[in-house]
Amino acid sequence: MKRALLTSLFIALSSPALAQTAQDDVVDFGAPVSLTIVAENGTHEFMVDEAKTLAQQARGMMWRDSMGDDEGMIFEFEEPKVATIWMKNTAIPLDILFVRSNGQILKIEHMAQPYKLRSASSEAVIASVVELKGGRALELGIKPGDVIQHPFFGS
Repeated sequence: MKRALLTSLFIALSSPALAQTAQDDVVDFGAPVSLTIVAENGTHEFMVDEAKTLAQQARGMMWRDSMGDDEGMIFEFEEPKVATIWMKNTAIPLDILFVRSNGQILKIEHMAQPYKLRSASSEAVIASVVELKGGRALELGIKPGDVIQHPFFGS
């Protein structure tokens, strides 16, 4: 009897309907919005998804297999905090920009490697994280101290 119960439980839990992964969950980011980075060598425009909710922030760039040169994502935290970001289930390298509440870039983690579980930390209190296609920050000369313009920062 015990074996039959365990077998039935195994079959039920193994069914496709119950075996959905986080990849199957639908997370709507809405339409991308404009974000500008003001660097020493000029301004750079991006269209970014906004990760405002916990569900959006948990999903982030997971399960995506491409990103355009001028695309990205902004994580808008409710309260400033020391933030850590990882690359779990993220197939593309990313530049991770840790941003203060005034829009100033505090730190950049260049070319964060796909699928790595080692987290990158802001090491200081920040209000937001912006993720760009890996290598874009160096290509465009974006560095700490540059300023991001976006409604989240009041600009």
